[in-house]
Amino acid sequence: MGLDINGVKLLLHAKQLEVNFDRVLTIGRQMLYLREKELRRMLIQAGLIAADSKDTFAVDTYAETFLKMLGAEVTDSLDASAYEEASMIHDLNLPLPKEMRSKYSVVIDGGSLEHVFNFPIAIQNCMNLIETDGYYIGITPANNFLGHGFYQFSPELYYRIFSPSNGFRMVKMYLYVDRKRASFYEVLDPLELKQRVIMANASPSYLFILAQKTEEKEVFKVVPQQSDYEHIVWNEGTGGSSSGQVKQKNTKVGKLTGKWTDLYHRLGRPMGNSNPQSVRKIDLDLSGNNS
Repeated sequence: MGLDINGVKLLLHAKQLEVNFDRVLTIGRQMLYLREKELRRMLIQAGLIAADSKDTFAVDTYAETFLKMLGAEVTDSLDASAYEEASMIHDLNLPLPKEMRSKYSVVIDGGSLEHVFNFPIAIQNCMNLIETDGYYIGITPANNFLGHGFYQFSPELYYRIFSPSNGFRMVKMYLYVDRKRASFYEVLDPLELKQRVIMANASPSYLFILAQKTEEKEVFKVVPQQSDYEHIVWNEGTGGSSSGQVKQKNTKVGKLTGKWTDLYHRLGRPMGNSNPQSVRKIDLDLSGNNS
C-alpha cells in the first residue's frame, strides 16, 4: 500500500480540483514510493512550495507529512492489523460502527480494497465514513494484476457504485498503465456511452476514482446492476431480443492479442484494444492547465 510518483501526482491533481483534504482517512497507512527530487518538482509545479525552497521532504516513509501539505489537519489510517501502526484497527469485511459515519472530508484507498474479500461491505464502509460534500479517492488495480489480490476492477463497477442512488457523483475517472511516466486517460460512463468500456492491454493498469458525496443516503439500498443489462436489455428489450442489447464494436485492434497487444503498447497504445470512444487522453498539468 503506497503512493508512487503517479499516485502523488493524482492527489495533487485532486487538490487542484478543490478536494477538501481537511480530515483524511487512508485505508491502510500509505507509504511514499518516489525520490525526493521527484516530490519536490511536483510540489513546485503545483504551487505548494516555492521554487527556491530549501525544505527537505521525507520519502520511503509514511505519507502523513505529504497529506498535511495538501491541507490535512487530521490524518487517520484504518487497517485490519496494527503491524503498520494504523490509528484505527477494523476488519473492513465487517460493517463499521454507526458513530464513525460522516467523520472525514476525504477517504483514500491507495490499493487496499482489492485485498478485502467482502468488497461490497468494504466500499460501503468507505462511503459511510465520508461527510456530505466530501470525497472518495481510489487508486485500484484494473487490468493485468492477476494474483495481486482477490479482485481487479472495471470502470462500470465504480460508476454504478458512485451514483446518485447512493448519494454520490463521479467527478473523474482515469485509467493509466503502471509505469513511471504514465499517460492518463479519462474513462467515460458505459451508461452514457451505451456500450461497455473494455480494455485488453499488455501491462498492469490502474483506475483512479474521484467521487463526491452529494447527500446522505442508504448505500446499496438499490443493488447496482450493470448498465447495459439494467437500462437497455431489461427496460428497452424483451428478454432475449437483440433489439435492445449493446452492440460491441469489433475493430481490428480489438482482435489483437498476445504479442500483438504488447506490440501496440510499445508503439504508443498503452490502452491496448480499448474503444477509442470510451477513453480520452488528458494532460495532467499540475500548474492547472489541464486538458
